[in-house]
Amino acid sequence: MSAVPFQGVRAVLFDLDGTLVDSAPDLGAAADKLRVDRGLPSLPLERYRPLAGAGARGMLSVAFDITPEHPDFPALRDAFFANYEACILDRTGIFEGVAELVADLRGRGLPWGVVTNKATRFTQPLVQSMPLFASAGAVVSGDTTPYAKPHPEPLLEAARRLGVAPEHCVYVGDDERDIVAGAAAGMKTVAATYGYLGANAPLLWGAHAMINSPLELLKLLARD
Repeated sequence: MSAVPFQGVRAVLFDLDGTLVDSAPDLGAAADKLRVDRGLPSLPLERYRPLAGAGARGMLSVAFDITPEHPDFPALRDAFFANYEACILDRTGIFEGVAELVADLRGRGLPWGVVTNKATRFTQPLVQSMPLFASAGAVVSGDTTPYAKPHPEPLLEAARRLGVAPEHCVYVGDDERDIVAGAAAGMKTVAATYGYLGANAPLLWGAHAMINSPLELLKLLARD
């Protein structure tokens, strides 16, 4: 992975959960309530955190050890969504360094945006509650286009909204599907290891670079 700054960057796009915001406490609480409501013992947040970036599939895999192919998954997913909607703003906040990162991008004149697989019903309340996102030039949710990551279309839609060609965009995320989607869109990709999966898994994803904190991204952005 290159530590040499990327050239020709005109915009930066980010995943949301595990990259810009730490929503693991609320996601974990929503899944854990499902367990408790069904007479199962509560699990600590530390069990949920590593898979928080994977949304419902990750949280339900921890809470009930099931995959999306399980016949009970759709009903549990709907119940999880209802629980999460009720607590989405209770404990979620931006990661340390993110506000400074965005301020630096704006100072460089680089537009930025968000591409998440979170549905609009969850994305909008979250971003509208945080002043940070007022300067985002694009917010693309999992249901904004007919496709979700790892398909590249959500990233391409964000690039169109920013008016920047995909090859001049960088996409930062903490899940393998982020890196797959970014590569398919023709963007430079950066794996955020400070999120939920840690430093080991991203080594297998083929990202152009890895960062261990939000502000490390600035070292990868050449000042043209």
